[in-house]
Amino acid sequence: MLLLGELEEKKENKRSLLKKLYESLEKERKCVLYESSSGYVFGEGDPDSPVVFVGEAPGEEEDKLKRPFVGRAGQYLNSKLEEVGLKREKVYITNVVKSRPPGNRVPTKEEMASCLPYLRREIEIIKPKIIVCLGSTAVKGILGKDYSITKYRGKTFPYPYDSSIKVFLTYHPAYILRNPSSDKEFLEDLKSIVRIISQA
Repeated sequence: MLLLGELEEKKENKRSLLKKLYESLEKERKCVLYESSSGYVFGEGDPDSPVVFVGEAPGEEEDKLKRPFVGRAGQYLNSKLEEVGLKREKVYITNVVKSRPPGNRVPTKEEMASCLPYLRREIEIIKPKIIVCLGSTAVKGILGKDYSITKYRGKTFPYPYDSSIKVFLTYHPAYILRNPSSDKEFLEDLKSIVRIISQA
C-alpha cells in the first residue's frame, strides 16, 4: 500500500505528464480543428480519479473559457454528479477533440483521428478504472465502433488499449437537455458508475 506522501508524488507526476502532453499538443497543432477555433480546450480534474468522462468536443462557452463542460450541458452534468456523491473536482473530464468544431457541428472522422492519440495518452497517464462515454461521438473515439446509445446505454465494454479499464456508455448531457425524459436513465447510469468504482 502506498503511503500518503507516495500517493501525492504519484499524483504530481501525473499532473506533470499531462502538462507536457498539453504543451506538445499546443506545439504540434496536429488536431486539425485548431485552425478554425480560438485554441485548445484540455481536460481537467483529478489526475488520480478512478473515472474519466469523455464528451464530444468543446462548445461555445468551453471555447471562450478554455475549460471542458462549462456550458448548460456541463452545469447539468455537475448537478447530476453531486446527486450521486461525485464532485466535479474529484473526477476527470475531457473531450474526443480538443477544439470547437465550426458551428458546434459533429467532428468528422478525420478531425477525430487527428486528436485521438492525445486522448489515448491522457487515459494512459490517468489510468482510470472506468471511462464514461458521453454520447455516440465519444463511443466512436474510445471504442472505434458505432454503438446506438439508446440501445447500449448502461452497458460496459473493455477499453481496446487496456482491458483492465471498463468503458461505460451513456447519454451526452446535451441530449438530455433536449430530451428531459432521459434524465432518470442518466441518473441510473451515474449510480451504476459509482457502484463500479466502489467495487473496483
